[in-house]
Amino acid sequence: MPTDPYAGLEQLYDELGEEGFSALVSSFYRRVRGDDLLAPMYPDDDWDGSQGRLLDFIVGRCGGPPRYVEARGHPRLRMRHARFRLDQAARDRWMEHMGAALGELDTDAHTRARLHAFFDATATFLLNS
Repeated sequence: MPTDPYAGLEQLYDELGEEGFSALVSSFYRRVRGDDLLAPMYPDDDWDGSQGRLLDFIVGRCGGPPRYVEARGHPRLRMRHARFRLDQAARDRWMEHMGAALGELDTDAHTRARLHAFFDATATFLLNS
């Protein structure tokens, strides 16, 4: 596996397709909706929108259609997440749910590990507290 967690991600869309990424994000959001720490960070009236934006971001980052960038411009992840208190506990909980969703993903261990490394690095990048 590359030491750069972002290297080669563009190939993953060809491996997993829209269905694979959609299943991953759906599995993740099923967990987050019931989480006492993370759920309050999401708008009650826009769960579908939040889920769609995450799907579009991941798909575009992993070599699929650039829907996120076309709709919202540069991701600016830190700016978009600055209003939330993202401390180590929130980061770890987010990774716990994403790790569980990755465990359900119908793919090989190497692909799961590459995605986990990407999510791990990105979640750490977003820490602000």
